[in-house]
Amino acid sequence: MSFVADLDPQALWQHFDRILQIPRASKNEEAMRRYVLSVAERHGLETRRDKAGNVVVVKPGTTGHESGPATVLQGHLDMVQEKNSDVAFDFSRDAIRPQRVGDYLTADGTTLGSDNGIGVAAMLALMEVDPEADDLAHGPLELLFTIDEETGLTGAAQLADDMLTGKRLVNLDSEEEGAVYVGCAGGLTVEISLPLEPAPVEGGATALEVKVGGFRGGHSGVDIHLQRGNAVQLLARALDAARTRAGAGSFRLASFAGGSAHNAIPREAAAVLVCADRDREAVADALQGEFAAIASEYRPVEPDARIEVAGTKAPGTAWDAAATARALGLVTALPHGVQAMSYDIPGLVETSCTVATASGASGRIEILVSVRSSTDSAKRALARKVASIARLAGAEAKEEGDYPGWKPNMGSELLRVVKQVQARELGSDPEVKAIHAGLETGIIGEKYPGMDMISFGPQIEFPHSPDERVRIPSVERFWRLLVATLEELA
Repeated sequence: MSFVADLDPQALWQHFDRILQIPRASKNEEAMRRYVLSVAERHGLETRRDKAGNVVVVKPGTTGHESGPATVLQGHLDMVQEKNSDVAFDFSRDAIRPQRVGDYLTADGTTLGSDNGIGVAAMLALMEVDPEADDLAHGPLELLFTIDEETGLTGAAQLADDMLTGKRLVNLDSEEEGAVYVGCAGGLTVEISLPLEPAPVEGGATALEVKVGGFRGGHSGVDIHLQRGNAVQLLARALDAARTRAGAGSFRLASFAGGSAHNAIPREAAAVLVCADRDREAVADALQGEFAAIASEYRPVEPDARIEVAGTKAPGTAWDAAATARALGLVTALPHGVQAMSYDIPGLVETSCTVATASGASGRIEILVSVRSSTDSAKRALARKVASIARLAGAEAKEEGDYPGWKPNMGSELLRVVKQVQARELGSDPEVKAIHAGLETGIIGEKYPGMDMISFGPQIEFPHSPDERVRIPSVERFWRLLVATLEELA
């Protein structure tokens, strides 16, 4: 065990320390699922599994509270796997390396997985509570561990309709201490495919590899209002502007790639381009100059943004000048960032768009665009706009992974209880909020009509990026709020 296991509350942190050692990529959560089942088996707890791989662990109420109504606690097993390009790390086998920086726990150059590892660790700790203990009382619990949340909420979407009996649910996947969430955005992904016929590279041509990096990235819902740079779009912007500056036919693209997850703001992107040897210096200078202007524009939020331009081996093929212009024009034309703010909740982003990933070489470029909105009609309209831009460029576009939002219920009995408990236990009134991100509550609520739901969690900052960190003291307060809420419900 590492130093993490000695933090308070130890029951929670010991499980999180173990979670750090378990590979848990989206769609590959089997090792994490086995760990959950092993803890359940060790304590003789009933389990349910559906065809998708979701797991429910049934925990009877403690002595004197066995017959009350069940409460569902829910979290997801997978994590976003992001790392800095200069960090040697294999998420399929390497244990995440935790580091303590003041009051924060972070990881060495990778995502930490506190999203949603802290919530899962809390559920595992509750599984080990002695049913006859006097220090923690709770009614019957159904602990729902879902899979594949981070790549489209597909675990919740495939949740069997006979897994839960409880009619109140506490989601443990929020990331702002002191806030209780009662609503979330819905979303979908627009998949774009632009065919681009490759052409041979003439003998004597030279090639340049262009990389941009140092961007902060982050969660494309939670952090979209921070106006951070999108490495994919800004590389395309620099390349497109350099074409004008150095001459429209000065270079051709051979490849273009950036971003790694549909729900993260891209931090890095790279391209290979070919040009005549006589144009090499002019193209390199144009790129450096255009990116310098971009870096100056974004300096307040992206102080470490950088570009690298270096010679590389010339590929055998590259897109012709017209195809290069179409590819760059499409990437730069797609909307990115906040599109509308909520009329109902001050400060809440209602609708946003993220150019999440791009990958192109040889015969086509593939682009994923993430669309989010708490208003279904606005979500649909923005998705149609993205698809229209794609089709005007000659690309194909289709919608995938559509999931519903979660409409707030300000009359929720569960909300009333949590507000009362937080005021008593922590001495503060929670801020009742909605979040501009997809939570599984929207889908679960649609599958189980009438489910009373809230969401809360510790302070987790910069999720989905290597800057991810969790504030250690907030985890203890999160645990106190959770335990006291369950005692009140019992």
